[in-house]
Amino acid sequence: MSDRFVVVPVGEGVEEEGLGGQQEQHVEAGIHDDPATDTVSGGEPEAGTGGGVAGATADSDGLVPILKYEREPNKYGDGKTKESSPFINNTDNDLANNQYDGKNMALFEEEIDSNPMVSSLLNKLANYTNLTQGAQEHEEADEDEGHKKKVVKSPQMGTFMGVYLPCLQNILGVILFLRLTWIVGTAGILESLAIVVMTCSCTMLTAISMSAIATNGVVPAGGSYYMISRSLGPEFGGAVGLCFYLGTTFAGSMYILGTIEIVLTYIVPKAAIFKSETKEGEADALLNNMRVYGTCCLTLMSLVVFVGVKYVNKLALVFLACVILSIFAIYAGVIKTAIEPPDFPVCLLGNRTLQNQNFDKCLKTEIIDNLTVTTKLWSLFCSGPELNATCDEYFRVNEVTALQGIPGLRSGVIKDNMWSDYGPLSMLVENKHVPSVPVADNSRDVYMPYVANDITTFFTLLVGIYFPSVTGIMAGSNRSGDLRDAQKSIPVGTILAIATTSFIYVTSVVAFGACIEGVVLRDKFGDSVNGNLVIGTLSWPSPWVIVIGSFFSCCGAGLQSLTGAPRLLQAIARDGIVPFLQVFGHGKANGEPTWALLLTGGICEIGILIASLDAVAPILSMFFLMCYLFVNLACAVQTLLRTPNWRPRFRYYHWALSFLGMSLCLALMFICSWYYAIVAMVIAGCIYKYIEYRGAEKEWGDGINGLSLNAARYALIRLEDSPPHTKNWRPQLLVLVNVDSDQVVKHPRLLSLTTQLKAGKGLTIVGHVLEGTYLTKEAEAKKAEQNIKTTMTAERTKGFSQVVVSSNLRDGFSHLIQTAGLGGMKHNTVLMAWPGTWKQSNDPASWKNFIETVRESTAAHQALMVAKNVDSFPTSQERLGEGTIDVWWVVHDGGMLMLLPFLLRQHKVWRKCKMRIFTVAQMDDNSIQMKKDLQMFLYHLRLDAEVEVVEMHDSDISAFTYEKTLVMEQRSQMLKQMMLSRTEREREIQSITDESRSSIRRKNQAGAQAGAGAEALSPSRQPSPMEVEQESQEDEYEKTLVLDTTAKLPSWAQLIHDRNTASHATLNEKAEATPDRVHMTWTKEKLFNERQRHREANATVAVRDLFNMKPEWESLNQTNVRRMHTAVKLNEVVVNKSQGAHLVLLNMPGPPRNRGGDENYMEFLEVLLEGLNRVLLVRGGGREVITIYS
Repeated sequence: MSDRFVVVPVGEGVEEEGLGGQQEQHVEAGIHDDPATDTVSGGEPEAGTGGGVAGATADSDGLVPILKYEREPNKYGDGKTKESSPFINNTDNDLANNQYDGKNMALFEEEIDSNPMVSSLLNKLANYTNLTQGAQEHEEADEDEGHKKKVVKSPQMGTFMGVYLPCLQNILGVILFLRLTWIVGTAGILESLAIVVMTCSCTMLTAISMSAIATNGVVPAGGSYYMISRSLGPEFGGAVGLCFYLGTTFAGSMYILGTIEIVLTYIVPKAAIFKSETKEGEADALLNNMRVYGTCCLTLMSLVVFVGVKYVNKLALVFLACVILSIFAIYAGVIKTAIEPPDFPVCLLGNRTLQNQNFDKCLKTEIIDNLTVTTKLWSLFCSGPELNATCDEYFRVNEVTALQGIPGLRSGVIKDNMWSDYGPLSMLVENKHVPSVPVADNSRDVYMPYVANDITTFFTLLVGIYFPSVTGIMAGSNRSGDLRDAQKSIPVGTILAIATTSFIYVTSVVAFGACIEGVVLRDKFGDSVNGNLVIGTLSWPSPWVIVIGSFFSCCGAGLQSLTGAPRLLQAIARDGIVPFLQVFGHGKANGEPTWALLLTGGICEIGILIASLDAVAPILSMFFLMCYLFVNLACAVQTLLRTPNWRPRFRYYHWALSFLGMSLCLALMFICSWYYAIVAMVIAGCIYKYIEYRGAEKEWGDGINGLSLNAARYALIRLEDSPPHTKNWRPQLLVLVNVDSDQVVKHPRLLSLTTQLKAGKGLTIVGHVLEGTYLTKEAEAKKAEQNIKTTMTAERTKGFSQVVVSSNLRDGFSHLIQTAGLGGMKHNTVLMAWPGTWKQSNDPASWKNFIETVRESTAAHQALMVAKNVDSFPTSQERLGEGTIDVWWVVHDGGMLMLLPFLLRQHKVWRKCKMRIFTVAQMDDNSIQMKKDLQMFLYHLRLDAEVEVVEMHDSDISAFTYEKTLVMEQRSQMLKQMMLSRTEREREIQSITDESRSSIRRKNQAGAQAGAGAEALSPSRQPSPMEVEQESQEDEYEKTLVLDTTAKLPSWAQLIHDRNTASHATLNEKAEATPDRVHMTWTKEKLFNERQRHREANATVAVRDLFNMKPEWESLNQTNVRRMHTAVKLNEVVVNKSQGAHLVLLNMPGPPRNRGGDENYMEFLEVLLEGLNRVLLVRGGGREVITIYS
């Protein structure tokens, strides 16, 4: 095939329908069909090929052919029924002339449903359109894929209209018009430039990081919330998203307060409802007016947003024009001051600035018709208009001077405005270059018409007030769904907008300091210039240009905040990561977020009730700074982790720049207001923990998971270097659980015990083994793993689950013990439940697997804990009362028995329990000294426990012990014989025959040396090849059936056989001649015959004689008798001392080295634990786990 897609002609009868039926579809997608020109690799048509295949066209002029994708699987197509199937073995259409598409892809036919053809995938991507704001995310599949999707017009907005102008409109706003002149006058030009540089650098670095994230794939509507949540995970995304929502909401409050301030201060001052008769009450009256009018304005704006956002969008261009026109008016005014400064005189009394609203002339007296008369200014400082009236002392001794408020660029006033002039509340605004005569009593200055500070000013306060003027950089990313090429437009438009606004702010600071008198700059509300907006006095042609422009700018910004904030909240609610916000995901039928708008209006009202623009600005600064901080963090994390999906088209970023931006954001948060910063962090932290605890689990491929993975890898590599020190040792548990037929955990209390023992610390792996092959048990394994995770969550067990499918359970448990964990994070302790039904089970695999697990854990040098009666253990919600945890320390196990009660008592379930330690003393031990030594040992271990030494004297073995041993061996031997196969029976018959012949040979050889009965096993005899082969085949079985007869005593089975064939004297004689290792057999046939014989001779009497005869006891395996004796005596002591304890911890004896005695081992443990409720058997792992050293 050539290097381009080519066309295969369709068959008769299908061509017209297949191509003609899809012609319209391709035209809509912008793809053209020309079936007449379909060719194969140069022009020769290929015969016998089905219809509906891909085609391409190219004319003779060398034009690039246009690809046509015909075949689309239903999963990726438009849901229309296709004429043919892509599968060869399709049975839906059996027509002889039906030619299937894709015969050359038959090798992949079974994977097409899950792995689409490349042609279909490319067609899907070609028809992809970004979602509009408020819609679902692009990666979420529609619930009904069969419905035909509506044709969405491709977005057409470019960089200038889609990103640059919206960012410009959002950045330039209320602070520029209402507070920047005051900031320049208070902080001075140098410190103002420092504020502008810091804040603009912060936003520029954030824009670089945001550009990298925004160009790393498609960013649907949601803006910064989407970027942060998908980069840092749902917890960070939800926390920062809500903070960004709160910041946007409080920004709406700030814009509304700015609107009301412009109206009441500069446009219609007489509209104030609350008025103050005295100067000291003016501030409170203004705040009350702001609250009333602000609430009304908020209600009106909310109604506009509720009625229709389209009206807000239509007015956005008008608001933007007002902002741009105002900026041009300012620059025009600055240029005009160099030619002809405007006339705005400022009246000074001494060096104090006067409010120029209640008088018209800056004179104390004036001469009219040769008469000296007082002015309105005289009446403000004196008791009357008379010349002899009592006047304020400072007014009397100082002269009134008029000063030009806007001296212009060439006046040199820039030198005076270079430095800061901070002051406390009510500090008078003074010009220190004008002479003044001070007076002793300044107590009445607050009542005089001086211009004074309405708040205490300092550098950090001004940073917090100014920062909202540089926010709004997310406007472009929020409109990514409307951009023609978002990955190109967002970085270019955002960075250009920030550069433009930074230039405007820097030049404005210099221009204000160079053109306006310092006392006018520090006059926040323009009282010294007849109540004009200070920045308006500088503008050209009229101050009203700035007043009207700033009014509409604030109105537009407030409407956009009330429009954007509810949609942001709706996006968070629809993500489902914050459960209590679910209700705000709903809205009107057209998707408008009604409930979110109500909440936004309520929060916005809180900001309006604060009523002070200077108090609200630092609040929203905190939330925006936190948002920008996490944008930088997201970019830095993704860059450092070098995740494969991190491939931004924007190349001009670096992790160092992101960290610098993040550090700058954090520093600005505490510079603005350290207590607001702490409150914002606490709010974000609470939201984070709430989402982590109650929120929905989302897997968004976020960077925090990658960061956790890298941190875990680093820690694991460090742990691999050396095993943990004894001081750091804690049980890292592998919990072996069983599940029922429905794959539900059988003993959930085992996980409760794990939770109580671990308290969330260390490693916990809950493992289970399924018998079978993974191919057939995959679904069951996944279901079992999910059920185990559910049970772990219910029992609050923090850890991992692992289900292994193995051909048999023994190998599966062995694999878990060997391979569970990773690197240094491997388990060192195995926890399992006691197989309580092993006696009732017909299958010996239950107890054999248990014993093999004990052996495996011992071989792996891992500690072992076995919980008996685990279903009676307390749940994690229970609280045990006063009681004891009894430790029976029989043999030293590395200190496990000491450590476990201490760990349990850290949990609230066992907290009230006391610890008791019992140890066993033999006859030759000094029990008093043992108790003292043990108490001293516990003292050094810093453990509080009662100590008791139990003396176990040597005593005769009781009849009960012999009886228990006899029953145990009888059951053991019968189980062995019942398991014999037919082949094994034949081998046993041959073995019996050999033994009989050997016995006859021994009787005929009088005077032969002792042990000649072992002739068959003698080294002097050379076995035949057949015998050698037979011995090798029977070797494993022989290990099971051979008993240690060091005491020269036969088994109980042989005893019964001999009782019926010889006397007791003959029996003793045979015992002396018995070799050390003899085959003792009891076949099923012999057992049946023996039972028949006993029935004939009165079975009851026979059994009674069997249990009561001393020779039968003496014939028992004495090793088993001694072990049973130990188990019985120790059980008596433990039951006597600890039957009422909440928990008994006991050393677990090891299994026998000879596997032939495994069932006896289970009997010993049953006898040892008889009569005890909650028991935890413990075996050490071969190392010390507790130390007396610090």
